[in-house]
Amino acid sequence: MQPLIDHARRFGQRPEEFAPLAAGQAPAALFITCSDSRVVPALITGARPGELFELRTAGSIVPPYDGPAPSGETATIEYAVEILGVHDVVVCGHSHCGAVGALVRGDDLSTVPAVRDWLAHAAPEGAPGRPDDPAVADAVRGHVLAQLLRLRSYPCVQRRLADGRLRLHGWYYEVHTGAVTAYRPRTDSFETL
Repeated sequence: MQPLIDHARRFGQRPEEFAPLAAGQAPAALFITCSDSRVVPALITGARPGELFELRTAGSIVPPYDGPAPSGETATIEYAVEILGVHDVVVCGHSHCGAVGALVRGDDLSTVPAVRDWLAHAAPEGAPGRPDDPAVADAVRGHVLAQLLRLRSYPCVQRRLADGRLRLHGWYYEVHTGAVTAYRPRTDSFETL
């Protein structure tokens, strides 16, 4: 922990760099990804403060839209799209994802009921994939596409897509190489950015 504290102390000694951020934010994109500590959106994209609005959830899960009972995730998506007016939303899955791996393997999650119940949002009928693949690459790519489909069910996303003010992107990040690929609908495959 001490290295983190030391860095935070040095970080706060450059107020002139951050003063303009007090005027507000106008991020270009909402970046939805996993809570995994190996996935760092600003590092992957090179974004500076104020350029990327982030939503991090276990397994990069976009929960179903439930208007009467909104969640923090739903509120974050709605705020980014309606209030901040982001033009792009990226759903970024990653290799070696513990959440998707647990679904693929059918792990017993009875000792972590909140995790089990959260993962039920990901794939109510199970997740296809090869249990012997530690990267769970195919399963994660399919999971990203399922989350993009789920995102399309949000009323704010539907409206912005319909009038051409929003674009959705599916990315796959390899934690062991740093490579990023993006889903291309015309080829129905993930290709290098």
